[in-house]
Parts: sequence; C-alpha cells; structure tokens
Amino acid sequence: MVPMAILSAVGLIVDDRVLVDAPIWFKPLKFSVSFAAYCLALSWMLSLLPRGRRVGWWAGTVVAVACVVEIVIITGQAARGKRSHFNYETPFDEALYNVMGGAVIFLWLATFALAVLLLRARIADRASAWAMRSGIVLALAGTAVGFLMDRPAPGQQSGVSKVVGAHSVGVPDGGPSMPLTGWSTTGGDLRIPHFVGMHALQLLPLLVMVLIALAPRYTRLTDERVRLRLVLLASGVHASVFILLLWQALRGQPLNHPDGVTLGVAGLILVAAVLGTYGSLRPPVPPPGRNAPDAEDAGALKELM
Repeated sequence: MVPMAILSAVGLIVDDRVLVDAPIWFKPLKFSVSFAAYCLALSWMLSLLPRGRRVGWWAGTVVAVACVVEIVIITGQAARGKRSHFNYETPFDEALYNVMGGAVIFLWLATFALAVLLLRARIADRASAWAMRSGIVLALAGTAVGFLMDRPAPGQQSGVSKVVGAHSVGVPDGGPSMPLTGWSTTGGDLRIPHFVGMHALQLLPLLVMVLIALAPRYTRLTDERVRLRLVLLASGVHASVFILLLWQALRGQPLNHPDGVTLGVAGLILVAAVLGTYGSLRPPVPPPGRNAPDAEDAGALKELM
C-alpha cells in the first residue's frame, strides 16, 4: 500500500485529469493510505492473540489479498481514466467491479473472523482488549455501509445504466465537495459514516496508548479500571457518532449543513461524553469513617478536567 500511495501522489502532481469532479489519482491515494492503516492495525491486534493464531494468520492473509486486489483495480482504472466503482460501461469494467465486490465481501468475512477471535481472547489489559473489540466491531459496521452504496440511485436501472450505485444521497455523485475529503456539501454522503466506522479500528487503540502515555503524569490514569471506563465511554460515543452520521447521510443531508434535529442529537452525545468523562475520572468516594481522597488524586483530577 505504501508504494501505491507514493505512485498515486506522483500521479496527482503529473496528471491533471479529472473524473467525477475529482482529481483522477485522488481515489487511489485515499484507498492506499486507508488500507495501510487498516492492515497495520489488524497486524498489531493479531500479534496480541494468545490463541487461534493459525486462524488469525489465514484471516489476515485474506484481508491482505483482498486489499491488494482492490487497490490494483482502483489504480488500474485510474490509469485508464475510468471509474472503478459502480462502473457498468463495458463488460470489462463490469467484470472488474464485480471482482472488487467479491474482494470486499471476503475482506468483511475475514475481519469478522478476526473479531470473533478478539472477542474470545483473554488479554491481560482490559482497556486494550475492549479498545480492540469495539474498534473491530465498529470497523465491520463501517465497512458494511459500503454495501448500501451498491444500490441503484434514482434514475439508474440495473442492466441498463452505465453507472449503477452511488455514495451520494439526494444529489448525483460529484459536484461541490469539501477540500481534502471530497465529501459532498450539497447532499448526504455515505462515505462519511463509512470512514468514521472503519477507522475506529485505529482510533480506539490509539486512545489506550495515549492514556498509558499520560499515566505517569496523571495518577488517576494509572488505575486500569479508569482506563477501561474511558475506553468503554469512547466506544459508546464513537458508535453514537457513527449512527448519527449514517442517519444524516441517509436523509440526504450534507455534513456541513445539519438541521436542528441532527444538532440536537449531536449535543446530547457531547453532553453524555463530558459527563461520562467526569464520572470516569472522579476519585471514588471513601466509605464513612475513612479518609477522603488524597490531595494528589484531587490535583490530578483537576489537571485532567
């Protein structure tokens, strides 16, 4: 994936072709970077499995092969100046897209097998264990959003239209979009929940690493139970944001123009996150007759909040 990302970056510089209102090498670059992060996170998780390593090796190999098949076709189609996704223009383009669809199904099933292994694994650090479990379950949900994009959009007909499927909702693919991400600014975009769900696989384990790194400075974080509570809270918040973004996209609403209902739900998630963080970090109340929490704990809580 790293060489493909470099190749795509060079393509962005030397090739000024545009496809569906986006630089033609932008999609191969995004996918190669995303696949690299996905595979790196799964590789790290596999290294922590106490049992089921042979099954994990085969599942990981299937994921790697599926990612290679995907990126080779995406890059090849970009070089030809053709769409890689939803392309039924010629029998060859259709065959390539069907191969990509099969690769995604195998990737999802292999990731599901890894999720089962992680859910059953006994990992000493519970915060790390639940970060990995929550991350891979959310990644499965995020990947599954891609299957929604394969449905015919309004005005498209299977077996007739040259393009069948879309990532935008309420507007055609292409058109005004956000810089860098390319997400639609005029309609719903299923790529947003797809991205947020998939990359929980990296974000939640990264949170654990940050908490462990901060533990020498903030004494409350040396308590494994506190880290576990924060990880479970972050998992719940991430899942809530994923569901909200999926609901927003399916209603044809752009990310940058949320309505009052979307803002209200987002506000509730934010309040829950703040209160949950406070509750997770608050020093325990001592039983009657015992001393109150020491000044060091109180100072650490004040610094964190």
